[in-house]
Amino acid sequence: MGADDFPRRFARTGWFMYGRPDEFTVSPDGSRVIDPRIDPAGQRIGYVSEGALRVVGFDGSADAELAAPEGPDISYGLAEHVAAEEMGRSRGFWWSPDSDRLLVARVDVAAVQRWYISDPANPQNAPRQVAYPAAGTANADVSLWLAGLDGERTGVRWDRAAFEYLVDVCWGPRLLIAVQSRDQRVVQVLEVEPASGRTGLVHSERDAAWVAVGSGVPAVTASGALVWITAADDSYRLVVDGRPVTPPGLQVREVLDVDGDAVLFSASTEPAEIQLWAYDQGAGLVQLTQAPAVHSGTRAGGVTVVTQRSLDHDGTLVHVERDGLKIAEIAGRAAPLGLDLRIELFRAGQRELVTAVLLPSWHQPGAGRLPVLMDPYGGPALQRVMRARTWWFGVAQWFAEQGFAVVVADGRGTPGRGPGWDRTVRGDIGGRALDDQVEALHAAADRYPDLDLGRVGIRGWSFGGFLAALAVLRRPDVFHAAVAGAAISDQRLYDTYYKERFLGHPATEPENYERCSLLPEAARLERPLMLIHGLADDNVIAANTLRLSAALLAAGRPHTVLPLSGTTHMTAQPEVAENMLRLELDFLRRALA
Repeated sequence: MGADDFPRRFARTGWFMYGRPDEFTVSPDGSRVIDPRIDPAGQRIGYVSEGALRVVGFDGSADAELAAPEGPDISYGLAEHVAAEEMGRSRGFWWSPDSDRLLVARVDVAAVQRWYISDPANPQNAPRQVAYPAAGTANADVSLWLAGLDGERTGVRWDRAAFEYLVDVCWGPRLLIAVQSRDQRVVQVLEVEPASGRTGLVHSERDAAWVAVGSGVPAVTASGALVWITAADDSYRLVVDGRPVTPPGLQVREVLDVDGDAVLFSASTEPAEIQLWAYDQGAGLVQLTQAPAVHSGTRAGGVTVVTQRSLDHDGTLVHVERDGLKIAEIAGRAAPLGLDLRIELFRAGQRELVTAVLLPSWHQPGAGRLPVLMDPYGGPALQRVMRARTWWFGVAQWFAEQGFAVVVADGRGTPGRGPGWDRTVRGDIGGRALDDQVEALHAAADRYPDLDLGRVGIRGWSFGGFLAALAVLRRPDVFHAAVAGAAISDQRLYDTYYKERFLGHPATEPENYERCSLLPEAARLERPLMLIHGLADDNVIAANTLRLSAALLAAGRPHTVLPLSGTTHMTAQPEVAENMLRLELDFLRRALA
């Protein structure tokens, strides 16, 4: 496959990076079945349909409703918006180890403000109503109930006024829940008594900025010890039974599995790499992988499945090991990128920003100057620069083959560098991220003299779109054109959990929201800017781009707007994903000519 064919291949096999359409199974009566989960005994399946939690036998018999919504604003067994979007909790119900009952979340969105997402291309369709908890407004009311298979329910009791966020649940030898305060500065791990629903405090953590609850915790070993990830010594450290078991400098990423008293987890000493580790009291701390790559895995019964993504190969390599010995390999069927990556990873500038540079395969050093394309996400919660052949890098290489030197940099706030690095963006998620992109650009130009700093474009999506627009508004001396996709122009238009973590509550810290808003800076635009937005976006609503466009128009600043009819925050239609890349390329070529 040549570079010219890459956008089509990306749109049909790699566009999952932007998301996929919702996929549901359908019950015999035609209703949607959401999140089916098998019980530990392998006899029943729990699922959600029409907002009700139901259980059915494997043979389709004894289909029963355990919890039904009391009104249109209530659902059982589903994660609320901020849990699924920001906390990483996609679940809303959990089976007991004995398969005799379930813990189920009841979500009431009655107090959540309503937004209306219309379809301008089809004016005969009524707007879609969305309960969206924007920064500073009411969250969904989330409670927990223990539901027996006989339909009997018992409420779980904790101070929900003080701890309105249900972060995660673990039901193993003990039933534990992690709850968090609205300002995210306090987290409690509570043990639930399944018979009564009473809770008792197991662990509490407090931080002046925020408590980051690690992925995969709370967890419990077979002997009942709490497994947790805590911020200490400027590191995210694994804690088992109240004792840190990983050293400072090893950044724990995720608890992947607990097998008996052994804990399988991922961690990094080098931000662009993720290694697998294991801990148990007998063997201590053991590193399971060594290759400079991105690893993950799962473990049960003493058997570990290890996955590896690397810059050296397409797809994911999977093998099975026991007692440190490889016993099997599992073949992969991932679609190849179809492009050879001409990529180098290095540390840029005084902050040692993890940065990748991708050059055209045909370019010879000293043969000519190359326009530069910055291609960041650049914000909290997501890394772009990893030692793995991702479709993100495939897109970057495709732009490189069109004649650009592409620079991808992870700035302050991006994962993998520790709590201190994360907290540097508190109060200003825009200015510091932009400064880091400028620093990475100049470091790349020092390293590669062929980079033409007189022709620098920047493209991005979501936070990256916000950063791209901010770049041409604030630093036209550095950035000469931008493509901003699904950009958040007004920080108050995004959800509570994400925005209030980094910017505080808008009622008490409004200056942080003003500092990071694009709208007051619209009159400063003097460079070409393309704005792209899905009109059906219910995460970063299209009002962000429409308001920015209106502010630019009011200031008399020319700009380009590309509305995507019927498209949500993630570009799921293959033909849209393909042609959007080509339109971006055409815009950038003309703007940087």
